[in-house]
Amino acid sequence: MAKFKQAYLGLFLLIPVTFTFQSCDSILPFIEALLQPVEQGLSKEQIVKGLKEALKVGTDTAVTRLTRKNGFYGDKLLKIGLPKEANLIVENIAKIPLIGQAAIDKTTELINRAAEDAATEAKPIFINAITNMTIADGFALLHGEDSAATAYLRKNTYQQLFNAFKPKIENSLSKKIVGNVSAESSYSTLIDNYNKVAKIPLSGLTEVKTNTLSSYATNMALKGLFVKVLEEEKDIRHDVKARVSDLLKQVFGELDK
Repeated sequence: MAKFKQAYLGLFLLIPVTFTFQSCDSILPFIEALLQPVEQGLSKEQIVKGLKEALKVGTDTAVTRLTRKNGFYGDKLLKIGLPKEANLIVENIAKIPLIGQAAIDKTTELINRAAEDAATEAKPIFINAITNMTIADGFALLHGEDSAATAYLRKNTYQQLFNAFKPKIENSLSKKIVGNVSAESSYSTLIDNYNKVAKIPLSGLTEVKTNTLSSYATNMALKGLFVKVLEEEKDIRHDVKARVSDLLKQVFGELDK
């Protein structure tokens, strides 16, 4: 590096200039700044390219896992249950012999199947956000906390994802289960009837504010999606085996030092 600096300095001094430096002390910091490598020889462009590749790999893996059968339904952490505000109703329905618990289980399964189906919409939205990420954003995220990239994606994609997920979830929850009854209509009727009783003076019951499953299920599906994206981000940052390309190994390998 010392010989390289000397050669660079000699070349620099041959360039015609209309100003002079007062001393070598004023030149050397300038030259050294030009020669200073970024992240051990990687340019900022290469580093950010590595981050974008990491995000593409991580989001693709997360989405692929969630869109499989039981991606939500078979995951204890991500499985979507009925809204908490409906707990009292659910407890009472479950007491109905033969059909009570079966109805709850079927509705819960349909919510999770809807989330698994909707998750396919996430890939192009994530890719667009990653592609449009600036070098400044990427560099900051790479050196941020373990959740920095996931937080960035959530901030920049949540509304788009919600808009893309909700129609699919609405469609899935509107499918008929028995006769002319769907999970959505069944839940809506259930809540409406419960609220009629709750409005009776001295009933001691509190009204349930929403009688739709689709918005609730959409938000819960997105919550699960970003849980998975965060898992993948942490893996790539800390687990060498999760770095599936030479660029990822090189970029995140430097961060390990």
